Amino acid sequence: MALTRKQKEEILASVKKKLKDQKSVIFTDFTGLSVSNSSSLKRKLKETDTEYKVVKKNILARVIEDSDIKGIDVKDFEGSMGVAFSYGDEAAPAKIIYDFSQQKDVGEFKILGGILSGKAISADEVTALAKLPSKDQLYANLFAQINAPVSGFVNVLAGNIKNLVYVLDAIKESKA
Repeated sequence: MALTRKQKEEILASVKKKLKDQKSVIFTDFTGLSVSNSSSLKRKLKETDTEYKVVKKNILARVIEDSDIKGIDVKDFEGSMGVAFSYGDEAAPAKIIYDFSQQKDVGEFKILGGILSGKAISADEVTALAKLPSKDQLYANLFAQINAPVSGFVNVLAGNIKNLVYVLDAIKESKA
């Protein structure tokens, strides 16, 4: 059943809003993806405040033309187009989609490219983003680096106190 003009305009407005509100967008080719795998991917993405939608290339191309995003032409992408709109952590959906694409039973599912901070990025850049450590890991590394000098200082002070105790003990033994 064909969509009416009003329905098409509503879809266009919805995609414009999603593109405007997003922190990152990832374009995928979901050719050969089963319904159960698609549902599994959507569930995982939903946990990270990411919405995965099938969007027609013509609609997406019109929305991108109207936006400030340059350097991406979705009409050049082949296959069926799935789009992940992330409203939370920018890298989390890239990690989930990359891990998902590495599974054996996902057909020809692959990453086509994306948008990060209003700039177009290639599939290789999305993959590089997916391989970065998570925010929690980066925070843990940062705090470990900040804490390292303090820990070293405490160990030096503890070593001096231990040496003082050994000297006092040696003096005590020599007088006894």
